[in-house]
Amino acid sequence: MEIKTDFLILGSGIAGLSLAIKAVDLGSVAIVTKKEKIESSTNYAQGGIAAVQAETDSFDSHIEDTLVCGAGLCKIDVVKFVVEEGPERIRELVDWGVQFTRTKDHPDRFDLGREGGHSARRILHAHDLTGREIERALSEMAGTKPNICIYENHFAIDLILKSRIPGQAITGSDRCLGAYVLDILRGEIHTFRARFVILATGGTGKVYLITTNPDIATGDGVAMAYRAGARIANMEFIQFHPTCLYHPEAKAFLISEAVRGEGAILKLKNGTPFMDKYHPMKSLAPRDVVAQAIDTELKKSGDEYVLLDISHRDRNFIIGRFPHIYARCLEFGLDITRQPIPVAPAAHYQCGGVAVDACGESSIPGVFACGEVACTGLHGANRLASNSLLEAVVFSHRMFLRMKERFPSVAEDLVPIPAWDPRGATESDESIVVSHNWDEIRSCMSNYVGIVRSDKRLERAARRVELINREIDEYYRNFLITRDLLELRNITTVAGLIVKCARLRKESRGLHFNINYPERDDERWLKDTVLIQPSHDRGNFSNPLAI
Repeated sequence: MEIKTDFLILGSGIAGLSLAIKAVDLGSVAIVTKKEKIESSTNYAQGGIAAVQAETDSFDSHIEDTLVCGAGLCKIDVVKFVVEEGPERIRELVDWGVQFTRTKDHPDRFDLGREGGHSARRILHAHDLTGREIERALSEMAGTKPNICIYENHFAIDLILKSRIPGQAITGSDRCLGAYVLDILRGEIHTFRARFVILATGGTGKVYLITTNPDIATGDGVAMAYRAGARIANMEFIQFHPTCLYHPEAKAFLISEAVRGEGAILKLKNGTPFMDKYHPMKSLAPRDVVAQAIDTELKKSGDEYVLLDISHRDRNFIIGRFPHIYARCLEFGLDITRQPIPVAPAAHYQCGGVAVDACGESSIPGVFACGEVACTGLHGANRLASNSLLEAVVFSHRMFLRMKERFPSVAEDLVPIPAWDPRGATESDESIVVSHNWDEIRSCMSNYVGIVRSDKRLERAARRVELINREIDEYYRNFLITRDLLELRNITTVAGLIVKCARLRKESRGLHFNINYPERDDERWLKDTVLIQPSHDRGNFSNPLAI
């Protein structure tokens, strides 16, 4: 079946929904999400959204904090407009029904938190479930728009490029015409035709064994864009959140950075604070510094976790400020008002992604990317806490303005798109192949491409990823497509991109630390690593890559 729409948005988080709410005024919108619409990385964001609000704060201060955290790779013009356009986007979210926490004494003022790397209180939050509140409000607003159609339990397989349709002679630049999409529940593959395709698919945390991300974070957007020939940048910079709850029964539960912002102190198991050895901001240092410090201390001690202690703060304050974290920890027998929290780092955020311009457009005409899937230049080599939700709303607005400007001149392309051809594929009864490769790729990435890397570890990872990729490619061509197979295909593609970028960067900067090149090298590496798949290659990572 062919489905026509003006805007095809892949993903239903803050980036996709905020764009849909605006784009519907121009034309029809189809949102494709591989689970229920409320299930997104946005929904799991605890901390908040960073924006200048207080009179004691300033744009210059927020810009400087972002640049320092990004370790020299931020694009200054991008940082400047994201920070300066932030307050207007906050007002827009409030108008759409987002209920940020207000101060008790002044209900007209936002209760502003502070997080690692920030020099001022500028984090708007909804207690400690900010992402869930934003997702609720945007989902409800999108639901009032009759021209938005949400396709739940649908999985985008690949982008459809005009140049890859048999018999098409391309004069000038190529263009994306839409995407092939799997209806997961029915096992049917549909063709979605669109004037504009927007990747808002989130990140890639499931490439690692331990991650704060939901199960949907399998790098789908980056993998699709790479296979279509888009520029992919800075995939070596994977942010590990320093403080994930360490408990045998907890599935990677995040302890928000806001806890440290309210005075929590990182300590060794014997109760000794240790962050003063690593950074002047101590426990409030940027995430890359804290994660590497914890990793170093754990390797020295042989322990499996360190402690995050906020028990010196008032009990009522802790429960009022962090009700969800308090209740969740209590389920595991931990009363954070009386005892420290055992924590360890976990894969959290992808700072690289699909390279886009200042309005979110990729190197493929007609394809835009927004949110964690995109590499905008805001985060550089390390994301400043709570800048991600800010980036999503600012860039979704800029994408809307670019599309609004072009909309009248972008006519529906009437080129016939062939229906999906299964090419004689059969149903597989070897699900063990998928599950085994899934575990192997995640173990490989966790063991060799984690917080601390080396040339030898990266070389081992490259060999293993390439072998797994070839096996999956053969499996993909011979058997009918399932969600599990698509996710495995995508995380393997993304794993290869992370390894390739990490092997290219011969220095240590931000989130990329290589013991063979322990120093930052601005003379040779003050630049992005950019990967482009050769047109003849669908996934062989041994090919040379453009930088």
